[in-house]
Amino acid sequence: MRTIPAPHRRGLLAAAGVAAVVVVAVVAAAGDVYAALGNPVPGPLTSLGSSLLRLVADAAGVVCVGGLVFAAFLSPPGEAGRLSPDGYAATRTAAGAAGVSALAAAVLVPFDAADASGRPVSEALHLAKLAVLVDAMEEPKAWLCVLAVAAVVAIGVWRTLTWRTTVLWLGLALVGLLPRAIAGHVSIGAWHDLATNALVWHVIAAALWTGALVALLVHRGSGAAGEVALRRYRRVATWCLVVLAASGIVDGLALARPAGLVTGYGLLLGVKVVITMVLAALIAVTRRRSSGGTAALVAEVMVLAGAMGVSAGLAHLVPPAFVDDPATVGETVLGYDLPDPPAFARLFLDWRPDLLLGVVAVLAVAGYAAGARRLRNRGDDWPRGRFWAWTCGWATVLIATSSGLGTYSSGTFSLHMVIHMTLAMLAPVLLVLGGPVTLALRALPVAGKGPDGPREWLVALLHSRFTRLVAHPLVASVVFVGSYYALYFSGLFGEAMRYHWAHQLMNLHFLVSGYVFFWLVIGVDRPPRSMPHLARLGMMFAVMPFHAFFGVILMNKQAVIAETFYRYLSLPWMPDLLSDQRLGGGIAWATGEIPMIVVVVALLVQWGRHDDREAARLDRRFDQGEDDDFAAYNAMLANLAARRQ
Repeated sequence: MRTIPAPHRRGLLAAAGVAAVVVVAVVAAAGDVYAALGNPVPGPLTSLGSSLLRLVADAAGVVCVGGLVFAAFLSPPGEAGRLSPDGYAATRTAAGAAGVSALAAAVLVPFDAADASGRPVSEALHLAKLAVLVDAMEEPKAWLCVLAVAAVVAIGVWRTLTWRTTVLWLGLALVGLLPRAIAGHVSIGAWHDLATNALVWHVIAAALWTGALVALLVHRGSGAAGEVALRRYRRVATWCLVVLAASGIVDGLALARPAGLVTGYGLLLGVKVVITMVLAALIAVTRRRSSGGTAALVAEVMVLAGAMGVSAGLAHLVPPAFVDDPATVGETVLGYDLPDPPAFARLFLDWRPDLLLGVVAVLAVAGYAAGARRLRNRGDDWPRGRFWAWTCGWATVLIATSSGLGTYSSGTFSLHMVIHMTLAMLAPVLLVLGGPVTLALRALPVAGKGPDGPREWLVALLHSRFTRLVAHPLVASVVFVGSYYALYFSGLFGEAMRYHWAHQLMNLHFLVSGYVFFWLVIGVDRPPRSMPHLARLGMMFAVMPFHAFFGVILMNKQAVIAETFYRYLSLPWMPDLLSDQRLGGGIAWATGEIPMIVVVVALLVQWGRHDDREAARLDRRFDQGEDDDFAAYNAMLANLAARRQ
């Protein structure tokens, strides 16, 4: 294992010290933050201990992500998909950091439960009391999720040797950073829907940037490989800076509001703004230094450590919005109120942006347009129909999630079913007709003799076992239709509607499961397993009855699904929940069957065109004196003759 250069080692230790000092200073200066919530002071051990442990858990999770990013994308891989020596060393660091994160999360369960309830941690260490506190609070549950994910990642990464497996563990490690973030302050009160979405981007960008920088300082080699790692890191840092700045503004305004910017909470937000400006200057310095800019990189990691300490300190404070602007019932549940019925103008003109799927939609269209333009600039053609299919698909997603339809779908079951069918049936059909993978493979440059790039990464992921499993026809069909019954008829839907993150996860599941299913049926991109058109048609006919039965069951169901949630929300213009649910069942039946019929027609058209092309190919071969059957017969005779000899 490579020895860490002395300047890098001293810089990392100094960065850890800076983060710890910032946390201690914020907690000490904040004083009694528990009175605003009506809780007693639990004591310095609990308040300071929980903040420092939170810093340790977050920092360890970030280092784990950074090690996996370095191994998968910054360090050029070895032969046959194996990790390079530098990448392998980075995975060892990632595994150790995941173990530290799991241990810190385990200790944080009683500490966070005690801190949130205003009790000394000694009381929370009793199992009976701890079970009660964990059951009543969301953050201790979030730390249990972090513990589980970090433990799995630590064990899995320790056995990882290949690039594909490293990428899968990286995805899981990023997911493991989110439970604690989305269960914190951003999940409470007015505008928590926007704040939660923005924080997801914020956490991912901060982890990628900080973790990649730490891994670069620890594992970066010399020569060409080191230059490649540095160059790729600079690109990552630039994009992460943009995401951090934009998402930080949204979260700051949601939690502090303009009036709270003059408080101590607002002062810390101002410190983060200054830190962002300093980081922008440091990135500019490192970009101009082709030799690596060691001093600038060390300074950068220290500034990022200060930002992490400020974030941990902010988690200890009470946001001004909680005190100055108490939330209504609608704002507590949804993040906003729905005082008026869903008139036509409100559904299509009253927009509330979805900062997750909405941003993804805009970026996906922009990236697709850039790829199509690259093909045209080099003289290649790309069908305009595919471009418009892709654009209309993401426009459908944007309208479904960010317009008034998406806003009201959280309060009414019928409009929720409209969004469900749109994301699961309509948008995926348009997206798979766009052929994004085919476009990417044609537009992205080939690495050649140089280190693997985005095109090679995409090819490797398409041929991975995970992709082959997800894209298996049986798995895709069961997930696509079976999730309807599992979600709505098991009580899971009522639980999921209580949390904004769960609602977002539902939307994402609808879109992804629909995309995978229709990718296999009518997609332009070639799936991992080639299927004849007859098998594709069989998939459609196998799924259609189950989808129709689902709508019929909803229309005839006598009990209200998620009744507790809708009763608690208590919208004045929605008195009859059962009638609205039956309307939703009718929408599920009608809007589901019509796209299915359209897909069947499109599949038959594709089948006919494929047969026409195959017939034309055979005619050309026959005209040239070639015949596949005759050639196969001759090959068989030659094989028999060779065996006799």
